[in-house]
Amino acid sequence: MKKLTTILFITIISTCLGYSQDKLQSPSDFLGYEIGDQFTRHADVVNYFKHVADQSTMVSYHTYGKTNERRPLTYAIISSEENLKNIENIRLNNLKNIGLEKGEATPQTAIVWLSYNVHGNEASGTEAAMKTVYELISKKTAWLKNTVVIMDPCVNPDGRDRYVNWYNQVKATPYNTDQAATEHNEPWPGGRPNHYLFDLNRDWAWATQVESSQRIQVYNQWMPHIHVDFHEQGINDPYYFAPAAEPFHEIITPWQKDFQTQIGKNHARYFDSEGWLFFTRERFDLLYPSYGDTYPTFMGAIGMTYEQAGHGRAGLGIQTDEGYVLTLKDRALHHTTTGLSTVEISSLQAAKLNTEFKKFFTNTNYTYKSYVLTGEKDKINKLTALLDIHDIQYGFTNTSKVSGFNFKENKQGSINAKGALVVSTNQAKGKMVKVLFEPNTKLNEPLTYDITAWSIPHAYGLDAIASTSLISADSTKKATTINNTATPSGAGYISKWNSIDDAAFMADLLQNNIRVRFSEKDFSNTGNSFKKGSLLITKSDNLSIKNYDTIVVEIANKHNRQLFVAPTSFSTNGVDFGSPDVKLINKQRIAVLKGAHTSSLNYGEIWHFFEQQLKFPITSIDTEYFKKVELSNYDVLILPDGNYKNYIDQNLLIKLKKWIQNGGKVIAIADAMNSFVDQPGFDLKKNTVAEKDKDSIAGNLTPYNQRERESVKEFITGSIFKTYVDSSHPMAFGYDNTYFSLKLNNKSYQFLKDGYNVAYIKQPENVSGFAGTTALKGLHNSLVFGETRIGRGSMIYMVDNPLFRSFWENGKLFLVNAIFFTNNNKYRI
Repeated sequence: MKKLTTILFITIISTCLGYSQDKLQSPSDFLGYEIGDQFTRHADVVNYFKHVADQSTMVSYHTYGKTNERRPLTYAIISSEENLKNIENIRLNNLKNIGLEKGEATPQTAIVWLSYNVHGNEASGTEAAMKTVYELISKKTAWLKNTVVIMDPCVNPDGRDRYVNWYNQVKATPYNTDQAATEHNEPWPGGRPNHYLFDLNRDWAWATQVESSQRIQVYNQWMPHIHVDFHEQGINDPYYFAPAAEPFHEIITPWQKDFQTQIGKNHARYFDSEGWLFFTRERFDLLYPSYGDTYPTFMGAIGMTYEQAGHGRAGLGIQTDEGYVLTLKDRALHHTTTGLSTVEISSLQAAKLNTEFKKFFTNTNYTYKSYVLTGEKDKINKLTALLDIHDIQYGFTNTSKVSGFNFKENKQGSINAKGALVVSTNQAKGKMVKVLFEPNTKLNEPLTYDITAWSIPHAYGLDAIASTSLISADSTKKATTINNTATPSGAGYISKWNSIDDAAFMADLLQNNIRVRFSEKDFSNTGNSFKKGSLLITKSDNLSIKNYDTIVVEIANKHNRQLFVAPTSFSTNGVDFGSPDVKLINKQRIAVLKGAHTSSLNYGEIWHFFEQQLKFPITSIDTEYFKKVELSNYDVLILPDGNYKNYIDQNLLIKLKKWIQNGGKVIAIADAMNSFVDQPGFDLKKNTVAEKDKDSIAGNLTPYNQRERESVKEFITGSIFKTYVDSSHPMAFGYDNTYFSLKLNNKSYQFLKDGYNVAYIKQPENVSGFAGTTALKGLHNSLVFGETRIGRGSMIYMVDNPLFRSFWENGKLFLVNAIFFTNNNKYRI
């Protein structure tokens, strides 16, 4: 298991033990304006927390990393002076109490973690953080005698500064409360996401973003008893706090549910005294594991979302639909009140929090004791890297056969488990293991806020067994380092094609002007067998490259890729190197559409994928000027998910079709496909919706209070479906004949009549998550991934997003194949 350095060795921005509080300034004195009069830039927030730490013996301030735009990620530790002097023992005793460190301990100190501004344009949170820390150390010191408060004043500095800088540029003076005013209407993509336009509140479990991966390491060093995620919602909804809505995941304990209610009642006491409206229980369930309330909950804490009216629309003040003006001052004050109320009740219940926290980690009554996973080594390595981030233990087994629930077959079965990865629930974080790996999440309520399926084996494309027995495993990670050597006498090198790591290797070769081929057929060379998609780097293609062998070997070793030396281009079986079915890979010029009409989330997924994973250049083109762009400068155009109804008109369709006919390739993802439905030559039609019950033809007779419940029949809320794959098609190289796809909605398209149906559903097989009965019927005989030829080019359809939140690892190779392998009939010099 990965060992993290202790908190004392994390870089300290400033620490304060030994200073007096005589010079401590309030936020307004330090900043020169009252909280709520302006939005504070991140640098000034950091400076204020530095000041507080310099002047108070009750605050230390640390940095845990940097954002993509180089802003510091920080947190403060707030407690009594005595506690701060003993802070490392307090931290270790908490971990000993739950079995994450060796030794016995009976801690009595409550640990409360307050996270602000995970969504950048929900900007009252960071303002409240400054006000809250000052109130705690100047007026509420009694609570700190048995409580440690960890405060992250801004989880998403890049997004927050994007919003704040925009708002400061466009706001009127004095601010304008009219909803139609510019200052209440953010331009695309808004300040909500981070640099790569990811929603960081969906990234806790997957840790794909630098903010998440760095924060989680610190979080897991502390394992707080309480975690609060401060948010904002629509301007007409007053304030939401715990208790949360159903569904609750089944591992959540009665104590966790009860304490949410206790906290909610404590907040209500303060809100009622001020005449502030609020609501509870109606939204924000505790099911999907990657939120700022659910991840801490599944790690034993009382995880909660607090939602203040406002969001990016509110600015410094806005008139609501109910006729009153909602101000930033009000918003910050409400968040300050709930933050302080949380610390208060945690202090009152400190002993009970520690007792119940320990109980959470000692409950081992699980149906499945071990999850045993086999598959491509690269995929196993990616999974163990994720487990390392979360400090989840794992090992490898020598057991020859394991039986249990077979994920791939969706029924009882067995696999050859020799050397397989084993993740068991008999560890302190066993509940999180259950949540991440369970075959199908138990749902007592289908109306949820997010996806209802995320099972790790399907997401990573691994064969797996969920066993009711505890499978023995060696905890030693079997890491291997490959050291290839140059062989100038050979005809070339061959490398496998199974994973994104293979794709990154290929991309690096292309970037270094090494010509690479791939085989469209299986073959063998000198006793080694190779599947379709295997890469061939031949001497004959690279005669003009000085030291070609050395470059190829260096790149292969950099990516830890095994090269097979081919002494001859004459194959033992199958195609030779010069076969027409062994094709050169073009160094594709890729354009990606962004801006209004596109989904910022899907565009961000694509952007992040190319820059951070594939490391291959793309050209992002904004919708404002895309129609004027000369498409002949590009080989591939990716249209992210989005609403192009009023953007892709007939003139643009004609332009796109002509470019495709001349050899271009369009990849349309999710709703981007809508613009091509029923258009001549694009071979795309929607499946018709099943006829409604005859009794409802004259009108909808469903009662008002049953409409929402009735509508769930139409829903697919992030469910996993088994699909069939034509593995002979270049778009599917590296896959077998099945693929488990995460379907986010009920959209259904007919099989392509003239094109290639690469992945598809015949009879819907929903293996995990919720899908309504009507939605299931609509998926009969439906396309998932496909290609249709138009002239010399191709139209690629991806009904399901293969890059969803960057955690659906097993979909990524489909996109790479679509770009580099599919319809590869030309090579651009």
